[in-house]
Formats: sequence, structure tokens, C-alpha cells
Amino acid sequence: MKLHYIEEPLLEFGSGTHVCPRAGITSYEVYDTRLERRDKIMIGAVGTGSCLAKLRQWLERCAQPIPGRPRNNKVELRPAFCGFNTMSGYKAELVVRDALSRTLNNSDIRRLLKIDKWQDRVREAVELFYGHIEFLARYRVVDVIVCVIPDELYSFMFKKTAPSLEETLEEEDEQESFEHNFRRALKARAMHLGCPLQLTRELSLDSNVKSQQDDATKAWNYCTALYYKANKTVPWKMITDVNRPMVCYAGIGFYRSRDRKTLQTSLAQIFDELGNGVILRGGPVQMDKDDRVPHLSSEQAYTLLTRALVEYKRALNTAPGRLVLHKSSNYTDEELDGFREATDDMQVQTTDFVTVSDSSVRLLRDGAYPPFRGMHVELDRESHILYTRGFVPYYRTYTGKYIPQPLEVRIVEADESPDIICREILALTKMNWNNTQFDQKYPITIGCARRVGEILKYLDEGKEPQTSYSYYM
Repeated sequence: MKLHYIEEPLLEFGSGTHVCPRAGITSYEVYDTRLERRDKIMIGAVGTGSCLAKLRQWLERCAQPIPGRPRNNKVELRPAFCGFNTMSGYKAELVVRDALSRTLNNSDIRRLLKIDKWQDRVREAVELFYGHIEFLARYRVVDVIVCVIPDELYSFMFKKTAPSLEETLEEEDEQESFEHNFRRALKARAMHLGCPLQLTRELSLDSNVKSQQDDATKAWNYCTALYYKANKTVPWKMITDVNRPMVCYAGIGFYRSRDRKTLQTSLAQIFDELGNGVILRGGPVQMDKDDRVPHLSSEQAYTLLTRALVEYKRALNTAPGRLVLHKSSNYTDEELDGFREATDDMQVQTTDFVTVSDSSVRLLRDGAYPPFRGMHVELDRESHILYTRGFVPYYRTYTGKYIPQPLEVRIVEADESPDIICREILALTKMNWNNTQFDQKYPITIGCARRVGEILKYLDEGKEPQTSYSYYM
């Protein structure tokens, strides 16, 4: 057994590098300032009159710097927000106009509140919002549509909460997630319109309400998500080595149909180091009676990966020199045969097939904090333990509430070294543009696979899913 410490991976921004997305944007601006892009983001909005007024006030506040609220002098964890404007950071402005807004009538909200059945209430709420989203997407020029959920509707419709997707790979109980059902159903319903959605609680727009997140932190996460969804470009990217082949990363995930009778396959974002990529939906798969873990046949594995690589080449106008494929379950011989054949036919030079799952192993260290994020334990060449959650030297603390659970990394077949593979997994945990706090647990390949599947289960058969991750986050 060997222990290694992987330094926090750097990210690349407009004019420099940094380990932290917030500090990087503040000091060096978003990465795509190097590229041709628009500096005005047109925001569509749906909500009651009160909700729309609060949204405008919040976005106006986000246009200016917002002081941070550090605890115990840990400024790095809760830094000030740089402001969303053309002079700093994002080098763009958010445009909100009355002509781009649609008002929900209070009578419509009261009608929803009178519906007895929870499922019916959710379905009717989706249709109410969808009607206004469709109008904005078809008849107005908007880059992203913000849907503000009134407090009254939220509290009456969403009584239960789902377990955090960031801390477990366990399948969540569908009966415990009506809030998530609404979000997923609405995003799936509106997906064909070609305009990403940002769903927002009215309560979160009120700065006077106490919450776990201070306004600066909320602004960082909210504005970065809006920026990514609207511009479809990246605020930051992974550091690349020009001397190595171009790499694409992919994650395979499985999800059940809503009636829980069919198990589907989703291929999560297959993307390059810039974060550009595509998402595809696969077909039904069989569950082995003894294993109870879904697997692909050789033909399914071949077809799915070939389609993904073809779409990748078409979308990005280049073929990858190396493919890194992540799964949260073990590979079967049939799957490996299909994946190998696909990469051979598509002339991918090097491949790495890796499983990434929750580990039952825990490390102990002296002191008040858990092991460092980046601690890598090499059990043997194939089996590794990687701490993606833990004490973060840059933050000078551990940001979690519970003992962190490391990842088990199993290198099934690889051309690259275990060290590089684990470094990439750590870097991929930072490629979530929905959260600017960089010590996330799962690489985007695995986290994206889950999120994609959760939306796709609500997408009607025959409808093609959008290929951009901005429609699923």
C-alpha cells in the first residue's frame, strides 16, 4: 500500500490559473473571454408579480460586488462576489426587461393550491409554467429562462426532501422527491424549446431571510450557472498538456423509467478538456437476476459509445486521441468487448476504462480534521482510494458535516498511469458549473450521468434529448 498526496488541480481562466473558480474569475476573468462570445445575456422570467420584482432586485444586486461573510477568518471559503458586469469577472451583463417576463396570475396559484392529489398538483404546476416558457422561447429572444416558484406554492407542493445527490450514489426513493419531480418534469417538458431553465425559489431571492448561504456565495453559484446555461461556453477549464493527445471524458449511467418497469441507459456528457460535449440517450437494458446491477450487452456497448464518439466529432469538429470512460459499477467482459470495438473503429489511440464508486474504507489521521482532499491510496495497480472530500488547505478547513467517504477507483484497463487517472478524477470534480465551491465529491462524468438520467426519465418516448448539459443542471 502506497500513500500519495495530489496537489489541488489548477483551473485555467481568461488570463491566468488558480485552484478556486471564484478567485480565478475575480482575478483572471472567465475563460471564454479568449473566445468570440456575446457580452449581453437576455434573461426571460416567469413568476408572480412579486416574484418578478424580487428577481429584478436580486439580479441588479448581482451586477455590483457583494461583500463576503467569512467565518473564523476563512476568507477563501466565503469570498466577496466580484459583480456580474462588463468591467470585471464575467465581462458580461444580465439583461432583464418587462417584455421578456411573463406574469403568473394569483388566481392560477390559488387554483393549484386547491388540487388535492399531490401528483396532479405537480403536473398542473408544470403545465402552468410550461405555457409561459413556451411563449418566451418561441416569441422572444432569450438565452435562459428563470422560473421563480412562489413561496406559497412551494410550501404547499413540496413537503418532502430528497437525499443529497452530491454525497451518495444510492438510488433515491421516488416517493421522497416531489420537489425534484417538479424540477425534472418541467425541464424535460420544455427541453424541445431549446432554451435552458433556471428554477429559483422566491425565498432564495430575499436577502433578509437567514440561510446557510450568504448572499455572496449565492451570487457566485447563481450567476455562474446562468452564465454557463446562457452562453453555452465555459467559465473555466481543466489545464491541458499540449504534448498529449486530446482527451475526452465520458460517464455511463443507468436510470429507471417512471413506472420503474424499464431500466434505461444514459450516456452522460462526453466532453473535452474545455467542457464542450454531447449527451445521448441509450436504450433499455436487462437486469441480471443474480447480480441486480444493470449491464450492457456487447452490441449495446458498441452502439452507444460509437454514437457518442460520432456526435462528439460532429459537434467539436475533431476526434479525441484518448478516451477516459467512467462507470459507477464494474465492467463485464461483454461491455469491454463492445467498448474496445467502438474505440478501434473510431480510431481512438488510447483508452482508460475506470470504475468510480463509494468506498467502504476510511483513513484516520491525527488532529481535528479528516484526511486531506487529494489523498491517494494505492492498494495495488488496479485498486485505489481517493479522497475528493476532506480537509482543503486552500480553505483551511473541511467543509462537510460528516466523516467524508472516499471514492474507490478501480482501473480495469488503462494506457495511462494510475497517478494521472486519479489526478484527472480530482480535477473533474471541479467541472461542475452549478457550484463554485470546488471540493465536490464526484467527477462530473459520474454526477452528470445521474442528473441526465433523472431528467431523461421524464422525457417522452420519441422526443430527442438536448445534447448540452446546460439543459440538465
